[in-house]
Amino acid sequence: MTLTMPSLNHHSSSQHIPPAQSATGPSPSRQGIASSAESGTEARQTVLVVDDEPMVREVVCRYLRLDGFDVIEVDNGDDAIRWLEAHLPDLVVLDVMLPGVDGFEIIRQLRSRSAVPVIMLTARADETDRIVGLELGADDYVVKPFSPRELTARVKTVLRRAVAAPAGSSELSTDQELRFDGLTIDLKTREVIVADEAIELTPKEFDLLARMAQAPRQVFTRRQLLEAVWDSAPEYQDPATVTVHVGRIRQKLEIDPSSPRWITTARGVGYRFEP
Repeated sequence: MTLTMPSLNHHSSSQHIPPAQSATGPSPSRQGIASSAESGTEARQTVLVVDDEPMVREVVCRYLRLDGFDVIEVDNGDDAIRWLEAHLPDLVVLDVMLPGVDGFEIIRQLRSRSAVPVIMLTARADETDRIVGLELGADDYVVKPFSPRELTARVKTVLRRAVAAPAGSSELSTDQELRFDGLTIDLKTREVIVADEAIELTPKEFDLLARMAQAPRQVFTRRQLLEAVWDSAPEYQDPATVTVHVGRIRQKLEIDPSSPRWITTARGVGYRFEP
């Protein structure tokens, strides 16, 4: 099933949805927010879905609920900001264009205090939206129109990598710690230390760095890195995703990001990690 409808890339005015009853606790009382939590003894992961299109929210939330997630629905940026000030979900599915505060400002504020994973929803034609979202700290993006199954698969992948070992760990070195001159990458705790200073990376940034660091001096094409770090169908992959994430890693690791020490560019091919 592919989520296609005439209004998917056109954002209508905000439609407020009354809060749904929750068996695991009270639902948010703010207008425009609804939650779906089912009773049960096992902890369920919570996904915040922020999109002003009722049909998009309905389909996305339905698929996420069927896959066992608790879902919080928000139809505008202002309510999303207020909800995130009081709560922290396991993951945020965030549209770019919203009534009130837009998705870029939401992720900017969120990243100032939290590394909670974020998947951006963007219009297929708006490459700029995707690049800006990734630069601000989004972990992944899905372009409209999209497959709800693809989105739920991406949600699971991002969540899994937020708490598990690096992507493809079964195929990589089993060493728990990678040590280089001035850089330590702990694959078990997912910590990165540069010059005795802890560096905070997003899950995707860590996976990308770990993938390259476990094969020093090997040149990876952007396509190879997409396949290794981003579990998604080829039609949803954009090499610019890798370029943006490499740039963000350099900003965090390098003394001079314009003349990188650790991740260098193999011009016309891709990137390599220099030990």
